[in-house]
Amino acid sequence: MTTSAVHTPRGPVTRKDVARYAGVSTAVVSYVVNGGPKKVAPATEAKVQEAIRILGYRPNAAARALKMGSNQTIGLVIPDSSNPFWALLGHAVEVAAAERGYALLLTNSDNKLDSERRHIRNLADRQVDGVVLASVMFEPDLLELFGTEIRSVLLNHASIAPGFNSVGVDLEAGARLAVEHLIGHGHTNIGLAMGITADNVTDGREEGWLRALQAAGLPPGPLARDGFDRPGGYAAGQRLLASANRPTAIFASSDMQAIGVLRAIREAGLSVPEDIAVASFDGSVEAEYTWPALTTVEQPVWEMAEAAVSALVGENRNEPPQHRVFPTQLRIRQSCGCP
Repeated sequence: MTTSAVHTPRGPVTRKDVARYAGVSTAVVSYVVNGGPKKVAPATEAKVQEAIRILGYRPNAAARALKMGSNQTIGLVIPDSSNPFWALLGHAVEVAAAERGYALLLTNSDNKLDSERRHIRNLADRQVDGVVLASVMFEPDLLELFGTEIRSVLLNHASIAPGFNSVGVDLEAGARLAVEHLIGHGHTNIGLAMGITADNVTDGREEGWLRALQAAGLPPGPLARDGFDRPGGYAAGQRLLASANRPTAIFASSDMQAIGVLRAIREAGLSVPEDIAVASFDGSVEAEYTWPALTTVEQPVWEMAEAAVSALVGENRNEPPQHRVFPTQLRIRQSCGCP
């Protein structure tokens, strides 16, 4: 009994090889690989797919992109890929892009404006179909985006940016939720651990903290500015605890800051929430697993990512630019004093 061997071509498998093996034209192979523009009979498509599988054919992505006028790739620029909140947001954007047949190029600016600008230029040079920018600035350098002539969406953006689609949350309203909750626990001296942005623009979270106190007839508590990360929260927490007017509660502008604040409180020999209550902003996964678990203002990451990708390459791509604001939700856990 003899067994016929499959003779695969030497070197890279081409479209011609697949066509020859399946007994069809190269045009038919192209229709199957690209999903059109012409329909292929199911039986013929099955033969082509079988030839592709056996020969190990891999379409030339660059040539395909040139023919279709699209790389089916979008770029994402985030400030800090090591931050669980940004990691989750990046993952959400990747999923939303993949659902539309697009790959994602993720870049990290390390909270530096120069790096952010360089990534935007590099993505434009790669001719991606669009850029999602989570800027290190509250007022991003839009000239850089205008100069690339590439479709862009501002993600986690707090205000209207004329000519651009933007997606974000009401930072002030979210901060007020957290501070009002702390006030409801009887706290009258609430400090703020506030992150520093690249452009030093007043953050909506600071405005929310201040207005919640004013509405309750309370004076502003002590304020310490530092990075949005764990070391920044740790340093800010140490300064707040060393204040002559030491607060009985602290609102941190990010979950990562709050984790640093928890360490500073612990090292000072104090307890959360018995001595000092803590609440934060972002709603990252880590907030649920600190001890005690953090009460935090949760941003709707998946909805924001979906809206950004839809405006860029999805069903809303041809609509006039708009600023979409999503509501936040207070996730109540133990760090504020709730059971």
